[in-house]
This record gives sequence, structure tokens and C-alpha cells, in this order.
Amino acid sequence: MVTLQLKGVGARYGSTLAVEGVTTPVFSGGELTAVIGPNAAGKSTLFKRISGLLKGPGDVVLAGNRAAPRDAIRYMPQDTHANAVLTVYESVLLAAKQGEGWRVKDSELVEIDQILKALQIDSLAFRNLGELSGGQRQLVSIAQALVRRPEVLMMDEPTSALDLYRQVEVLNFMRDLARRQGTLVLIALHDLNHALRFCRNTMVIAEGRLVAAGPSEDVITSAMLRDIYRVEARVEACSRGENHVIIDRSAA
Repeated sequence: MVTLQLKGVGARYGSTLAVEGVTTPVFSGGELTAVIGPNAAGKSTLFKRISGLLKGPGDVVLAGNRAAPRDAIRYMPQDTHANAVLTVYESVLLAAKQGEGWRVKDSELVEIDQILKALQIDSLAFRNLGELSGGQRQLVSIAQALVRRPEVLMMDEPTSALDLYRQVEVLNFMRDLARRQGTLVLIALHDLNHALRFCRNTMVIAEGRLVAAGPSEDVITSAMLRDIYRVEARVEACSRGENHVIIDRSAA
């Protein structure tokens, strides 16, 4: 099973070091890991560094992967800028054939059909991307990422344009897929209750540095919320025994 660990990882934009000194525990496939932190904390920058889009110091240690690192790791940005002329189906098929020959196998078409159905966008298959809402395009982006069968998938706020029902459905689907395929999913989230509910581990990034990393229930605490998010909050178990965040007020 694939594992990922960061050792002293940093990322540069030109001569500016935007992320530095990120060292994590070993994260294993089969689970979701939340990456949280305030706006402009460095989450997207860290994803780009892990995927090789940015350079910087440190080591991204990938082990147990079946494919070469460039094929094993996929980054799904928040803004995908998809070609609006393509249909949903064409855009996902194009993603599936990226870097390969253009001969299409029946098994690939079946897999695309399954992914679109699982994300509940199969009814949109032959609509142009330019006709879709922001939330619908976000679901198409998820399909484009999944059809490549990555071993490590980094998703930058994939639920930001979705309504609450779709958020829960997508996160349930991603958690089940990670378990079934052994995929390691790093997912940037703003909803900390989603992190507690769906993600086994959580990383906290602030001002370009790693603040904490480990089991979500150990990382998302009142002290962390006060120090990083500047809110007075409690983490309490609901009637079903699941932890959730209750925000009382802004910290003084």
C-alpha cells in the first residue's frame, strides 16, 4: 500500500520561500487526511510542491507506489479552467487518456460511466461544460481526477461550491473509494466538522508552516482553534458520539 511522508519540505515562488520545514508522520493509503488552516496559509502551495509543480527544499518520500511518482500523485486544484466546448463525457475521457495513446478500451468507457453515476452527474454526460453550474463543474473535476486512478490524490477544497447534501455525498464517496482502492487522499477543507467526521488524520498549516499533524481528534482541539483560527470553541461529542466543533465567539 502506498505511503507518503514529508521531510523538511518547502516550496518557492521564485526566490520567495512560501512554505518551509514541513515534516509529517507517515500517511498511508486507504484513508482521507484533511489539510486545514486559515486562508493563504500555504495549503495549495504545499499541494503543488508535493505534486512537483513547485520546487523547494526537503524530500517528498513516496513508498509502496506501483507507478512512477509523476503518475502516482495527482493534484486537483480548486480552479480547473476546463474547456467549455467539451461535453462532460469528453472532458473525463480526455483526462483518462492523458499521456497515453488515443485508442479507447471498452473497460475505460465502463469506468467513466461508473464514476459519473457514483458522483450523480451521469445525466450531465453530454452537456457542454460551459452550461454547468460551479458545483457541477467541481464534480466533473473530481471525475477527471479519479479516472486517472492515482495512488495519492490531493484535492484543493473540492466541496467549496457544493451544497450540504453534495458535500456529504462526495466525502462519503471519497472515503469509501480510498478504502476500496487503497488510495491516499489529501483534502484541503474549511469545514472542520467534515475533517472530524471523514478524515482519520489532519494536518494544520499556518503561515507556511506545519503546526500539527496526527489523528484528527488529537489535532482539532480548543487550543488549536484559539491559536490558529482565533475563535473560542469547544470540541464535543454529539448524541451519536461523534466529535464536532462548537464555536462560541471570536477570541479576544
